[in-house]
Amino acid sequence: MSVESKKPRQACCSKLKLFLVSLAFMYFAKAFGGAYMKSSITQIERRFDIPSSLIGVIDGSFEMGNLLVIAFVSYFGAKLHRPRLIGIGCLVMAAGSFIVALPHFLQGPYKYETSMSHNTEVNSTESILPCLSNHNLTEKDETPDEATIQACEKAVGSSMWIYVFLGNMLRGIGETPSMPLGISYLDDFSKHENTPFYLACIYTTGMLGPMVGFMLGSYLAKTYVDIGFVNLDSITITYKDSRWVGAWWLGFIVNGTVILLASIPFFFLPKSLPKQGEEEDSDKKSTELSSGPEQESFLPDGTQDCEDKEKAVTFKEMAKDFVPSLKRLFRNSIYTMIILTNLVAVNAFVGMITFKPKFMEQIYGQAASRANFLIGIMNLPAVALGFITGGFVLKRFKLGVVGAARVSISASLGAFCMLSLQGFFHCDNAEVAGLTVAYQGYPQVSYNYSTLLSPCNMGCSCSMKHWDPVCAYNGMTYASPCLAGCQTSTGTGKAMVLHNCTCIDTSTTPAANMSAVLGQCPRRTECDNKFKIYMALSVLGAFISACGGTPGYIVLLRSIQPDLKSLALGMQTLIVRTLGGIPPPIYFGALIDRTCLKWGNKQCGGRGACRLYDSNAFRLTFLGLIIGLYILANMLWGVLYFKIAKRQKKLELRNQAKQNGVEANRLSNGHASISIVKYKEDANMESTI
Repeated sequence: MSVESKKPRQACCSKLKLFLVSLAFMYFAKAFGGAYMKSSITQIERRFDIPSSLIGVIDGSFEMGNLLVIAFVSYFGAKLHRPRLIGIGCLVMAAGSFIVALPHFLQGPYKYETSMSHNTEVNSTESILPCLSNHNLTEKDETPDEATIQACEKAVGSSMWIYVFLGNMLRGIGETPSMPLGISYLDDFSKHENTPFYLACIYTTGMLGPMVGFMLGSYLAKTYVDIGFVNLDSITITYKDSRWVGAWWLGFIVNGTVILLASIPFFFLPKSLPKQGEEEDSDKKSTELSSGPEQESFLPDGTQDCEDKEKAVTFKEMAKDFVPSLKRLFRNSIYTMIILTNLVAVNAFVGMITFKPKFMEQIYGQAASRANFLIGIMNLPAVALGFITGGFVLKRFKLGVVGAARVSISASLGAFCMLSLQGFFHCDNAEVAGLTVAYQGYPQVSYNYSTLLSPCNMGCSCSMKHWDPVCAYNGMTYASPCLAGCQTSTGTGKAMVLHNCTCIDTSTTPAANMSAVLGQCPRRTECDNKFKIYMALSVLGAFISACGGTPGYIVLLRSIQPDLKSLALGMQTLIVRTLGGIPPPIYFGALIDRTCLKWGNKQCGGRGACRLYDSNAFRLTFLGLIIGLYILANMLWGVLYFKIAKRQKKLELRNQAKQNGVEANRLSNGHASISIVKYKEDANMESTI
């Protein structure tokens, strides 16, 4: 008899574990795609020659897609087959990934900006450079007419970024069911004490996705965009050049395939399961609610009615109950405060993670591939360890809602301290003649386009629009070979060496070294040392911040009524992603664009992507925004903590009063009043734990 009774439980537990593994792998796949998109931001920006503000709109399209359907999926999806809806969402995400990669196959080969024509047939022979050619300056810098620009843009497909926008939006739509339906399904049918550990496992596994995404982004950033379609020997730039575009499209094809595989198990899981650890058969259990442990763990509002309502059984009744459910949800002041706090914190996080690779490129002179590699190999493992540590602390010390809130606010304060310290370790601007420093031997008061011209290159009729940097042997970068005054060259392709560059200062460099090589000069040694300190602080801050992730989620789950759980998670996702996911890349990008010193040129004319930023202005803008948002988030966390502690104390007093009331019924009226007075005195001495 005992053996037979265990069979349903074992089947239930195996299905719950299958769902846990499937959801964890799906979180891995979607996080892989999201991280790869972040790592490809720079490549997409360069490929389509668009500013950071527009790339912010493209990046925010994921949240726009999420916004379109999240409220309906969260509410109506909770009444339907949740695993199957998650599987359908995976299929939509996979389709979106394939659409993002589509422009590569519809566009022509990438043509990077250059001021020279390179002949691969020439073998180490001396050739004439633009400085000695008879060019008119106005010819090189003249603006083509509108008709010519439109015809050119149509030919090169410069509006293909719209496919990336739409595909990313489709990815957002497909991702919608995973969080509200997946987490609520798991929490409904697992033991109360196991939920924090399961959440930590899911998020830790999910963190492997960004690691793989950034690592793949790092590898493909070194792989030329048109690999297999062009002769790589004819490419004169390297992956360290600001004009280089990696094979960004390939990663989206890989991610789409992984998400397709992740969708399969969800179509074979049941609509509901028995509550983990209970003896009842699954056909005796409700689909949506488990009134026992969940109701005990719920932290009720004093104004709310905690009685269970009868479930709606038809779509019409469900729709009719939608608005009243929303009102019940937002009357919960703690839930509203959690939303507001998360909203500010997510603004800081999204802005930081979107432009962190660009920050590392511009402030510390790191290549895009190395920036992605370091984020994937150092920051993300620290985040994964932080998530599992936060979940372990909750389970080990059996912390309640107030304890979880205390861990979260401590983690937020610690991360803020690490972030503030990062601002003190930075490198100076890259030395670019006429943009960040004066031409050596020539005075300069301010930096603008006119200062790119100097007496040393005045007779060369150089274009000031081109960005084709060369590095002189004295460590100075020049915007183009012509602006460096270079007159001859030897070698071909990446090995080309430029000679007789008249702008290279000969007072500190022998005349024999008046030569330069293609590409921008690397930063100095002391910059590398500062970068190592920055990375150490960044990794430590990522770990501390992630330690508050799981406790913060538990605070959310335990502060809402069980029957509103899916709706609450969905509305939280809707609001936070709408106001915390869409605007930050746009306003961060727009403010970062204002720090640009040298814009590139589109193939058809007009302003392209930024090639060089004022690193000091970039740093102050980027870190200033993030630190300001963190200060506000910590202030809100403080208010939230006191509200939670106050409600917890009220709940404890109410429970104690009920117990005293039961005891008072057994005693005389005189003894009862004495007991109540004694209880009130004890209550005043209670701490708000």
